[in-house]
Amino acid sequence: MFVRPTALPDLPRVVTLSEDAAPGTRVAEVTVSCSTAQGSPNVTLLCIEPRAPNTPTAPTVTLCTPEPGHPFNPIAISAVGTPANTFRAEVTLRAGAELDAHRVNQYTLVLRAACPGKEEVTGWLFVWVTAGQVLRCDAPFASAGGDVVRVPADVAPRAPLHTVLPQPLGGLTFRLRTEGTPLTLTPRGLVLAPASGFSPSRDTQTFRLDIEVTDQHGHNCSGAVTVEVLPSRRPRVTILEPQRDVTVPEGSGPLEVVTQVQASGDNVRYAILSPVVPVLFTIDEMTGEIRSTSRLEVAHVRLLVRAYNALQPADQATATINVTVQGRDRQAPSCVPALYVTQVRETVSPGSTLVTLRCASPAGAEGSLSYALEGPPGSRSRFRMEGPQLQVNTTLDYDSQAMAALGFQLTATIVVTAGGQPPRSTRVPVLVTVTPVNEFSPECPRGLTFTVLETAPFGSVVGYVNGTDRDYPPDSLEYSLEGGPSPTQPFSIDTHSGEIRVVGPLGSPRRTSYRLPVRLTDTHNDLDPAARHSCLCTVAVRLQAVPEPRCTPEVQELRITAGRGGRQPVTQLACRSDPDTAALSYTITGGNEDGRFRLDGSTLSYVPDGLAEPRTFVLLVEVRGGPGASRSVVMALVVHVTPRSTTVPPSTTTRRTTPRKEPLVVMRTEAVWHPPAWFVAVLTVAGVLLLASLGCLARSIACSSRAPSKPLLGERWVP
Repeated sequence: MFVRPTALPDLPRVVTLSEDAAPGTRVAEVTVSCSTAQGSPNVTLLCIEPRAPNTPTAPTVTLCTPEPGHPFNPIAISAVGTPANTFRAEVTLRAGAELDAHRVNQYTLVLRAACPGKEEVTGWLFVWVTAGQVLRCDAPFASAGGDVVRVPADVAPRAPLHTVLPQPLGGLTFRLRTEGTPLTLTPRGLVLAPASGFSPSRDTQTFRLDIEVTDQHGHNCSGAVTVEVLPSRRPRVTILEPQRDVTVPEGSGPLEVVTQVQASGDNVRYAILSPVVPVLFTIDEMTGEIRSTSRLEVAHVRLLVRAYNALQPADQATATINVTVQGRDRQAPSCVPALYVTQVRETVSPGSTLVTLRCASPAGAEGSLSYALEGPPGSRSRFRMEGPQLQVNTTLDYDSQAMAALGFQLTATIVVTAGGQPPRSTRVPVLVTVTPVNEFSPECPRGLTFTVLETAPFGSVVGYVNGTDRDYPPDSLEYSLEGGPSPTQPFSIDTHSGEIRVVGPLGSPRRTSYRLPVRLTDTHNDLDPAARHSCLCTVAVRLQAVPEPRCTPEVQELRITAGRGGRQPVTQLACRSDPDTAALSYTITGGNEDGRFRLDGSTLSYVPDGLAEPRTFVLLVEVRGGPGASRSVVMALVVHVTPRSTTVPPSTTTRRTTPRKEPLVVMRTEAVWHPPAWFVAVLTVAGVLLLASLGCLARSIACSSRAPSKPLLGERWVP
């Protein structure tokens, strides 16, 4: 038997290793056999690149070195003893080795062995890494220094700074073991900034958090997070004037601006710190304006105002404002009326005086009284002051969009100022309501001509009358029909929309059009309901004629053989209208007194009822262009009906039946001369009387000649 000089009889082999294995743990022992015992073999460990779960790429073979990702020591060789040519190669974990089955679950090791002076052999060792039972925290969180997070000092309060162990591990809880830190750790491992933000500082601030991590099985591990707070590069909040003295006169009204605090920085907001509940003053949070809350009396108030960064409240500055309310030795002017409210018509002419103020200067006042206007530009520009007189400056047009935007109310304030030091002023509020005046009459629209079919049914829409009116509100009109609906004027109009509809029959003889007098009356354009204007418009309604139907031919002669059973079709009437889409209606108006014929649309049917003798019917059929149509045409149909015989002469010995035959319908259409209508009517009446007489005579003869005995074959129609 051939024996190789060098052999690895244990390989290839698969071994399993837990990720909890400690450094130095023996991974596997491999036997090395040499053909002679001339010395120890040389065994080299080569590593294939670690493979993560579900990695399809082929591994790469490299020499094992003590680098991250190669957690194995070089091969240790020892002699077994017996036999002397057999040795043991030991694979162990190196110091600091960290296994993680979630990242690498397989290592493929290549061992190359060579006995002294012999050829080299290769063997494969597969190491499978399994998940451990102990919770392990990853580096750098579990390292001595822990995770290091650097954030600026101006981050928002309670802003997320760091996530501990940001991996998809479920069921982990986190507990902060460090006391006295301003930072917050959520149970899910989220590190938050302090609730009031970090204190601004020119130096770096450091906070260390010792954190314990516990899984759902009670296993735990620990680590640390170090948060380094770097000085903010943003400008700090600075008040431009930290101290200010302000003097305001006694009697200043509420919400008057006393002073304004101004500060530089980002997201600056303002607040009054002292007094805690300010009574006389309030501050605008956004602009820093300090205003009075009521009419001021003599007093001295010290305000402590804080300016701060809204996103970093710790970034703040304070200012001291000393407010002195100085008493007045003289009173402001008094005016009558103290408040002026009125309403004027829009047609008031510019220069008209609305009110004359009667103002008295206080005793000892220096100088005379002056009058000025204040208020919104849209309202103030419409008035002017001529001394104490408030006058109209421009036309007050109620019908304009600008006036509608103001709600038809103009506001202003008359400022009456007395001379002296300091000047004293009195304000007289003014409210003027502009009322409408019906200035314009309605106007008729152009082209009031409509066309409607002379057969239009009740309720048909003819058209719309859209009048106009320049008064506000625009086009506020009512519509009425002079004389109202009547047989000679079969129309109505909607009061508000101006819609014209048909309310009676149209197309009386020789009537081709109508002229409707429609009155337009404006509404809601004046305070006086009686102040209304109107105009009369003429609406032309043209009737579109509907031509009478055309039937080809108008007189037909038909022959049929009657049978028994249901309806028996006779003919299809060929009629048409203009337009072709108009529906036609057919009615039998004469010759069908016993109801033997039916019309289903244009189809004429015969209803058999046991006719014994041949008979001729003359039918008159009226064809109309549709329901309500005034034009029609009358067709004449001459129908010869021959009964089918179903019996044979009586016999005492045999019974015979007639041969079974199919019903025979004979139809013939002949071209005839078209006589005048009166001739057709006379001929029809004469023919009906003649045929009726012949029919009666034939029936009486047939009845008298028939024997009293019954026929052998019962009366039966065989098709």
